[in-house]
Amino acid sequence: MTFEIEYNSERSNLIIPEYGRHIQKLVDHCVALEDAEERNKMAKSIVNVMGNLQPHLRDVPDFKHKLWDQLFIISDFKLEAESPYPKPSKEELSEKPESLPYPKSASKYRFYGNNIQTMIDVVLSWEEGEPREGLTYVIANHMKKCYLNWNKDTVDDRVIFNHLFDLTNGEIDLRENGDKLADSELLIRKKPAYKNQKTQKHSGHHKNQKNYRKKTR
Repeated sequence: MTFEIEYNSERSNLIIPEYGRHIQKLVDHCVALEDAEERNKMAKSIVNVMGNLQPHLRDVPDFKHKLWDQLFIISDFKLEAESPYPKPSKEELSEKPESLPYPKSASKYRFYGNNIQTMIDVVLSWEEGEPREGLTYVIANHMKKCYLNWNKDTVDDRVIFNHLFDLTNGEIDLRENGDKLADSELLIRKKPAYKNQKTQKHSGHHKNQKNYRKKTR
């Protein structure tokens, strides 16, 4: 007896491997059908089977449209069938997407982060007055905190003022005001470790029970 064994190395490559070899063979058979009515009927049946194999696509908007597109892709765009949706083209599939712009740092002082420039743009849009002055010092203190997180050593306020002057293109100048920012110890002060009060109560309760037992004995 002889057996015709089909090896994977002799098989054609699957265009969409998620659907398996049988769907690929069904699509190839559908493409080879000469009767247009039978071809359309079989194409609809294949789409229904593909939907059962990929139930997660039902949560995707227009999942039927996606299944029909995948059907034409599996057929290598050779299938001639009536689809309720526009037939995709091979050129559209092979077209390269537009390159996304690489995100650039908003500030040349990276240790301040990108949001600091957004905050500066906001304060520059305000009119002169107490609100603008208050926000300016909030930004300066935040810059000092970011600087200390990047460099654990102490930093002179004049360094922060110079950087703020540079980032605002000279529109905000605190270098000659003589004001001081918050102390470094306050900005980088670590919060005490949180202890569960319930565990402390329970532990104290057990200690009282032990002491009581000793006294009773």
